[in-house]
Amino acid sequence: MDKDEKAWRAEFPITERFNYLNNCSLTPLHRRGRERVERFLAEWTEQGGRAWYDHWIAEYEKLRTDIANLLGAEDDEIAIEPNVSAGLVGIASTFDYTKRPKVVISDLDFPTDGHAFLAVAPRGAQVEFVRSPDRVRVPLELFERAVDETTAAVCTGHVYFTTGWIQDVRALAQICHRKGAVLVVDAYQSIGAIPFDVAASGVDYLVGGTLKWLMGGPGIAFLYARSGVAERARPSAVGWWGVKEPFAFDVEHLDYGTGARRFEYGTPAVAAIYAARAGLELLAEIGIDTVRERHKLLSQRLVEGALEQGWNIRCPRDAGERTPIVTLEHPDPASAVAALRASGVICDTRPGLIRLSPHHFNTLEEMDRALALLEPLRVAHAVV
Repeated sequence: MDKDEKAWRAEFPITERFNYLNNCSLTPLHRRGRERVERFLAEWTEQGGRAWYDHWIAEYEKLRTDIANLLGAEDDEIAIEPNVSAGLVGIASTFDYTKRPKVVISDLDFPTDGHAFLAVAPRGAQVEFVRSPDRVRVPLELFERAVDETTAAVCTGHVYFTTGWIQDVRALAQICHRKGAVLVVDAYQSIGAIPFDVAASGVDYLVGGTLKWLMGGPGIAFLYARSGVAERARPSAVGWWGVKEPFAFDVEHLDYGTGARRFEYGTPAVAAIYAARAGLELLAEIGIDTVRERHKLLSQRLVEGALEQGWNIRCPRDAGERTPIVTLEHPDPASAVAALRASGVICDTRPGLIRLSPHHFNTLEEMDRALALLEPLRVAHAVV
């Protein structure tokens, strides 16, 4: 590693003890994030409620700007959310399902993407699932067949959480818009791992969070709503921070906030704001293009090594088609992941899968050590 790579790696104390390959579940806390959270604790200790006005509301708005800059959006197109589920619930509450009842989702999408719209079935929503032919990707033509003039929205992942496959959301937006439907993108698995310009993509809504590639920890998520779409939206899931003048404390009138702000809920988790801003700062310093290239290098070492060992993989073989998510089929992934952890490799399971997800601070040597430990865990010709 060169000097810069060593400095980046030194930000993550966990690397001194573990080969950490679970960054798509939660990137470990870095030194800068811990310092920022400690700053928050000092402000809370020393100022109490006064810290809201002297520090915390300003940090909240700076986070909005940080996220807008990351996505290529305007500040008013960004809402701060407690989690992605809350953002999706808010979006699902905006549609008139009596006019357009259909919502299209894939069977590879994260459960919340389906749950948020299945929950509004009593209001007339009819969820239709397109099904992956290979359990890795969903061809665009399957969405094109499903989307028609009765479709309110397509809600799907930019990257699938079990396979890492990168979906062409720009082409998907064009399919939706030709039929008058809205595209809702769950980008939790992608933002921070690949360069992305939300305006150029044409998506109408996008949700994501900071605990994965953005290195900001849990408790903060975000919602992008394209300006024209946001101003027309009337969410029924709304909180007191989602109005134009929250500190007017007006209980009798609902005056939606400007743009995407109307999707905000209540009092935010301030410690999480500090950690999130630190993670975004680190990403900006290293550069998303640099992160992307390193992800491809590291994950390709894992894919090629696994194939040489005879694993059945559940992710694209080409690093250009995926984020660094690498999934291996196994009939008992929990036991395999436990065995890896006992040897110092931290990864995760998904149904029938071992999931590994390196980040920029990892090394090729760590990929090789993980592969050496994986080899005796392989079950020949495992079918799940």
